Amino acid sequence: MHYRRARTAGGTYFFTVNLADRRSDILVRHIDAFRTAVNAVKTRHPFAIVAMVVLPEHLHAIWRLPESNADYPLRWSLIKAGFSRRLAVGEVVSVSRQAKRERGIWQRRYWEHQIRDEADLERHVDYIHYHPVKHGWAARAVDWPYSTLHGYIERGMATANWGGEMMNNGVDDYGER
Repeated sequence: MHYRRARTAGGTYFFTVNLADRRSDILVRHIDAFRTAVNAVKTRHPFAIVAMVVLPEHLHAIWRLPESNADYPLRWSLIKAGFSRRLAVGEVVSVSRQAKRERGIWQRRYWEHQIRDEADLERHVDYIHYHPVKHGWAARAVDWPYSTLHGYIERGMATANWGGEMMNNGVDDYGER
């Protein structure tokens, strides 16, 4: 099956990528293996990580691709495969995945959205950085260790109490509680 995806060289994209088992915590339990996989792909197929948060069973990321390239599907495929190879086999693998010699770690599909403008980018960066609070993994966004929010704070682009106003009214930018 062939999926229609937006592909713009030099584009900026928001992604949601899920584990097959949404009750798992292997992304944070094996965060070093995930970081290694991402860095290996970035070395061979450059892209900039604008923002990212890794939760136990899924992640959100914003990437900016090089001006000459729009192949984020290749990058995600290599990251997923690289991470999977770093883990011991032990997950349940469906018959269809076995036939394709796939592991059962990741959902096959992921969600992507091409960032339209600066306001869209800002909304998605905020969404990423607030996500651990939204899902109850941290009381404050800064408390979650697997987030680019820490780099934003170090560079003066956010404060350590960032997200307080969002927590106070209990509603995120998408109207979700």
